[in-house]
Amino acid sequence: MSSSGRRAARAEPKLIRISAQRRRLCQWMLVPAAQLLVPTAWADATRIASARVWPAQEYTRVIVESNAPLTHQLHVLRNPDRLVLDLDGIDASSELAQLPARVHASDPYVAAIRVGRQSPTALRVVLDLKSEVKPDVFALKPVAEFGHRLVLDLYPLVPLDPLMALLESERVKERAAPPDPAELPQARAQTAQPDRRIAARRITIAIDPGHGGEDPGAIGRRGTCEKNVVLAIARKLKARIDAEPNMRTMLTRDDDYFVPLAQRVQKARRVQADLFISIHADAFREPAARGSSVFALSESGATSAAARWLAQKENNADLIGGVDLDRRDPVLARTLLDLSQTAQISDSLKLGRHVLDGIATHNTLHKNIVEQAGFAVLKAPDIPSILVETAFISNPDEELKLRSDKHQQKFAESIHEGVRRYFAKNPPLARA
Repeated sequence: MSSSGRRAARAEPKLIRISAQRRRLCQWMLVPAAQLLVPTAWADATRIASARVWPAQEYTRVIVESNAPLTHQLHVLRNPDRLVLDLDGIDASSELAQLPARVHASDPYVAAIRVGRQSPTALRVVLDLKSEVKPDVFALKPVAEFGHRLVLDLYPLVPLDPLMALLESERVKERAAPPDPAELPQARAQTAQPDRRIAARRITIAIDPGHGGEDPGAIGRRGTCEKNVVLAIARKLKARIDAEPNMRTMLTRDDDYFVPLAQRVQKARRVQADLFISIHADAFREPAARGSSVFALSESGATSAAARWLAQKENNADLIGGVDLDRRDPVLARTLLDLSQTAQISDSLKLGRHVLDGIATHNTLHKNIVEQAGFAVLKAPDIPSILVETAFISNPDEELKLRSDKHQQKFAESIHEGVRRYFAKNPPLARA
């Protein structure tokens, strides 16, 4: 954190950094207890600390974490399709030996993983593929509680298009079985009497569950991971909005995998979203802190020291989740940061007010105003965007709410009602 960030945190210490030990609860494979008890285990040579697999339809990520940078070579083999990752200069470790068990049968790209020793200090990892992929391998420097990480991403040859995926999901719904005859009268009544306050054209809303994959977000005292509860709330919100006759939604992630901040914005713009709603859960070192918050983007400065600190923390998600920053498109970054967003911010504040009023019917508000700060994920220049902190996961009572299916549903309903009120007063413009 910069010196200004540290001063901000001291000025209004609302939030908390989650300890490395508690973050480990959300990872698929824990570091062995023996290694934790022997701090000199990494001192003699490069040693594998852990190995993880994060499968998803968009891409599968394989991560090997170590105490020092790994010397590696990647080879692509055909007939059958395989990837061979050679790791040199490492000590014997049981961590990689457990990697094959981490492969899911539902993984779209990896059929199996095999590990073999080439020499006393060299290992070969072979990934048997289900189809040809586009691999990308890069190294990440230590950040937060993570050591050195070697990342291998497996992408489909034809990248998934968010817009085509959205259209396909609608076609699937149209082909679905007809409703129960007992429900037809009510459905017909709803269709015959639509909410005329909302514009007739189809409205598209991008719902963004925060964090994911390597980045668990905040963690509650009971081990509740932010990334899991916000995905559950996002799915419930999606179901509520999709039930509207003239609305549809797109999730920036629909499973437990990491999506870079800029890519979340790109997805929303690709589907020409009318709104962008990022869902999170707050945390603070004092368990008494409670309440929901809503944030919009700020061009000038944050409305409070805590809002500034929170934006800095959320903007670090790329470092924790794992983005090769050396390859970031400078043109895209400049576009997202430099475009004038006065109109977007004005609409975002209106949306935030309606959503905040909706949440107030279900949960205590942390502040009764829409706060502002420089959140990278809110910087789509042409989409009203808000970030919702549903509750304090560090508060035992609110953590229970976040874990509860019933309360997750209420959070989703309250956000949905705020969205309806926003469009009732601010109909979307017509599009070609």
